[in-house]
Amino acid sequence: MSMQPSPWPEVPAGTARVAKRAFRKGALAIRARDELGAWCQDEAFGAAYGTRGAPGISPAQLAMVTVLQFTENLTDRQAADAVRGRLDWKYCLGLALEDEGFDFSVLSEFRARLVAGGMEAALLEALLARLGELGLVGAGMRQRTDSTHVLGRIRDLNRVELAGETVRAALEALAAAAPGWLAQVIGASWQQVYGQRIEQFRLPAGTAKRADLAVRYGRDGYLLLRRVYGQDAPGWLRDLPAVQALRRIWIQQFYLDDGGAGGEKVIWRGDGQGLPPARSRLACPYDLDVRYAEKRGRGWTGYKVHLSETCHAPGAGGRRPAPNLITSAATTPAPVTDAEMTEPVHDTLHARGLAPGEHAADSGYASADLLLAARARGITLLAPLLPGSSPQARSGGYTADMFTIDWDNQQVTCPQGAVSGSWAPGRNKWGTEVITVHFTQGTCRPCPARAQCTTAARNGRTLGLRPRQTHEAIAAARAEQASSTWKRRYQIRAGVEGTIAQAAHVTGIRRARYLGLPKTRLEHNAAAAAINLIRLDAWWTGKPLDRTRTTHLQRLDLAA
Repeated sequence: MSMQPSPWPEVPAGTARVAKRAFRKGALAIRARDELGAWCQDEAFGAAYGTRGAPGISPAQLAMVTVLQFTENLTDRQAADAVRGRLDWKYCLGLALEDEGFDFSVLSEFRARLVAGGMEAALLEALLARLGELGLVGAGMRQRTDSTHVLGRIRDLNRVELAGETVRAALEALAAAAPGWLAQVIGASWQQVYGQRIEQFRLPAGTAKRADLAVRYGRDGYLLLRRVYGQDAPGWLRDLPAVQALRRIWIQQFYLDDGGAGGEKVIWRGDGQGLPPARSRLACPYDLDVRYAEKRGRGWTGYKVHLSETCHAPGAGGRRPAPNLITSAATTPAPVTDAEMTEPVHDTLHARGLAPGEHAADSGYASADLLLAARARGITLLAPLLPGSSPQARSGGYTADMFTIDWDNQQVTCPQGAVSGSWAPGRNKWGTEVITVHFTQGTCRPCPARAQCTTAARNGRTLGLRPRQTHEAIAAARAEQASSTWKRRYQIRAGVEGTIAQAAHVTGIRRARYLGLPKTRLEHNAAAAAINLIRLDAWWTGKPLDRTRTTHLQRLDLAA
């Protein structure tokens, strides 16, 4: 299939006449066409299509259908039916009344092409480019970011179920790809054990019996891997995704012990046998991108999405400000921390020409190094730094900021007037630059404030300082964030919680629709574009998005 670029079709006169009469007050799809025009062009999707073959459906139209689909949280089949039967969608797409639309499977193929071409963010980027032309988004605008958890499209499996289901998934793939070869490898007993999903079996009740079952699954998995990687097996079998999943999961969950005269023994890993941490452990043979993570006591298996949006202050003289629009939707595995995404989000916004002048986020996105890196880009990172976590900070003792630092002479003076004995620049175990400052035992032992400063029995106080520029940035940031002016500026961040709630309730981003990180990333970018259309439609019609509920009692005009 190839793509033959063509301009966005004009709305047929018959479609326009009937749609305008049917929707006298308009509709989102109709206003999107009238206000934004041809915001998506076929040429933007050239990398996802070939140059030879029969021409396919316009990718620009499929992109618009995908965004409209997420505005109403429709399935592919429902979206295809809407193209076929709804006047407002036909108007938006420029289709004649008698147009029969397309089969719903076309939407799945379109997404697969975007993923294969690395164009997961193409829909949102195309919309943002058009909004930039209209002056609704641009560089230097104030923005805010926050993240939320996303459940993977999988069933949570315990470790025994994971082992059994992984073997079963590999057998299913081999049975479909090379049935004749597999029939010579396994017997009828394998079909009895792995003929249906493991979740449909009742697991043994005892811990020891479950461990024995896991070892049996491990033994079968090793046997299958040996045969697949044997010389008599077709070489391409080992490249099957399900076989690769079996190999990777078995490395994490099992190992072989020579066992001396007793022969090889399959060992099911535990904490004492090198079981990988949950953040790096594969959780499902069907989606190797999902991971387990915890945040504020809540655990989930899946991903995390970071949403960034513009945030405008109320217009002067009661003038209605521009709508807050999502500028980035970054999807990551669940264990990736917020701080790891601060600079990638800035990179994405800079590449789109939407780098913020001021960027509000919570403390998870902030550190001294990130504050300085953002400042070097011309961005003010408006995020609170966490207070010190040293034992002295927790007990009210002498914290590092109470010491006087002479950077030029490389000396530190404590609150009692004692001077440090050594100054040693270096790096800690995480590779971060630190300066280790020691006070001698003879200086600290007779000090009357020793209990407030250190609990070391044999040594004096030790300080770990960051380099001068970083240390001063931390001190300045903590002093500034204690002021009422900074707190008023930071209030703008709170609105991002409403954006996450809207995205979760309207487009369903809290639970992934598709398997795999690339497809989930495409889903979230399409959802972000859909939220932008919904907000633009509310802005065009003058309808507020934040409708507060009012009780019957509050409606009584008791003041009268």
